[in-house]
Amino acid sequence: MLQLQQIQQARTTITPTLWPTPIILDHLLSDRLGRRVWLKGELFQRTGSFKSRGGLNWLRTASADELAGGLGAVSAGNHALGLAWAAQAVGVAVTIVMPDNASPFKVEGTRRLGAEVILHGDINEAWALMHRLVEQRGLTLVHPYDDERIIAGQGTVGLEILDQVPEARAIVCPVGGGGLVSGVSVAVATRQPSLEVIGVEPEGAASMAHAWTHGAPTRLERVDTCAKSLAAAIVGDFTYPLCRAGVTTLARVDETAIHRAMQHLLYHAKLMAEPGAAVGVACLLEDAAALPPTGDIVVVITGGNLGREELGGFL
Repeated sequence: MLQLQQIQQARTTITPTLWPTPIILDHLLSDRLGRRVWLKGELFQRTGSFKSRGGLNWLRTASADELAGGLGAVSAGNHALGLAWAAQAVGVAVTIVMPDNASPFKVEGTRRLGAEVILHGDINEAWALMHRLVEQRGLTLVHPYDDERIIAGQGTVGLEILDQVPEARAIVCPVGGGGLVSGVSVAVATRQPSLEVIGVEPEGAASMAHAWTHGAPTRLERVDTCAKSLAAAIVGDFTYPLCRAGVTTLARVDETAIHRAMQHLLYHAKLMAEPGAAVGVACLLEDAAALPPTGDIVVVITGGNLGREELGGFL
């Protein structure tokens, strides 16, 4: 199991390049809940999401053998951007397979960073192609969430929250494959064990809840959500037990709630976040999870990578 010291080491590894992201008070949500609600602005991180943390930690701890044949990954977009950015600095080739419905904004951004991007099928078909490419090309697979170095990098978000909001009693965190929420839960468990970690999934891609129900990672036959960055069909062998151990509650929000949260972030919080980053706010707006009775709440706003056409659907 991932340990706190691995996350602390990841923080040491990435901090010279990646600065802590800001904490912003959400006045409207604070008034609604009668306590301070803070938004952790990971959309301001390099490449527009928290994913650069894990990508940089992975690259800086990789062996020469792991890098020699180039890297491969499957991504809805943010992992692709983070990994391509980190790899570009050391001149390592990256091949990314994205689903056909991936955000054009993320596809073009990843290509601008020098990665080869292949669009292929749905998320399950994208994974099947990547496994073939790993065999054919000798690529090293960098999993978007089920890798301890990736999870440790994402967990640095949790360490920053503890420093920035010492009175926090709950962290509300989007869940896709579980890498971020796993890292955050490990980061806070030792230093502040009473702090609750609430994971939030879109109803159309509730892969962690599906795993909890079945007692193990179990693939969804279909994912369907506007929150594409959370559209993992199956959670990981690392992330599943970490979430079971460290996540207090799993909540789900529907598409209408995500749309409402997007409008809240745009018009009230003044943040141009992406749909996957809005599910935590949706959870609070819909009262989808029980909160601790007192104390500050921190909602992780995971990313802000969306183009004009995508944004138009939420205005």
